[in-house]
Amino acid sequence: MGTIDVTDVILDPDFMDSVVYERNTVTIGNNGLATQTTATGSFLGVVTSNKGDILERLADSERIKGSITIHSRFVLNDGSTGTTADIVQWRGRRYTVSNVNDYSHFGRGFVCATCDLIPLAG
Repeated sequence: MGTIDVTDVILDPDFMDSVVYERNTVTIGNNGLATQTTATGSFLGVVTSNKGDILERLADSERIKGSITIHSRFVLNDGSTGTTADIVQWRGRRYTVSNVNDYSHFGRGFVCATCDLIPLAG
């Protein structure tokens, strides 16, 4: 177990930002059809640029892709059985949670989530 409690920084109001999330749950009914349920809410976390906005030039077009990193005690989901990856909204932009690292063994615990910009613009 880690001995440094980095949640002191994550929970510092000077660094925290409000983030809105959408979590979709998929269930299969007796008729074999999938039904999706969406839950929404908000949480506080430290949001930083991951790779920033990147202009990607392709043979026939260009597009902008971007990503952010969120450190929070709120556990985000990058997709699992019965759920799709969470969608987060921060500063008017929407991102898909693409990777979640669990650091619950450091102090009070936290997660570090990488989120990719949607839609790709180009």
